[in-house]
Amino acid sequence: MANIRQKQVAEMIKRHFSTMLQQEGTYIYGTEPFVTVTEVQMTPDFSIAKIYLSVFNLENKQEVILHMEDNYYRLKQALASRIHKQIRRIPEMQFYLDDMLDEMEKVEMLFQKLEQDNQMGTRDEEE
Repeated sequence: MANIRQKQVAEMIKRHFSTMLQQEGTYIYGTEPFVTVTEVQMTPDFSIAKIYLSVFNLENKQEVILHMEDNYYRLKQALASRIHKQIRRIPEMQFYLDDMLDEMEKVEMLFQKLEQDNQMGTRDEEE
């Protein structure tokens, strides 16, 4: 479980990294995908920041992660220029695809299909 300082640093990195992607993201992965930072988790020693990204408007979402890794040093330098006064050592970054919204959409579609096929029981039937 993350302590207060880990949460503070994670939130600071999330805020600055999100702003950075809005301003410079088109140079890294193009104009087509819409990328948001959904979560940042810090290791207890603050050496690694795990950055979870949601990607929209792109079929192959892993492609964005590959572009981020290709431009790793550019991204780290840009982040460092924003947070170097608030944190002593800039953490290494690891990028992960957050597909929680995609999974939620699939579950929602399953419920809609069950409802359309009248396979979902109603409360009246259960009582």
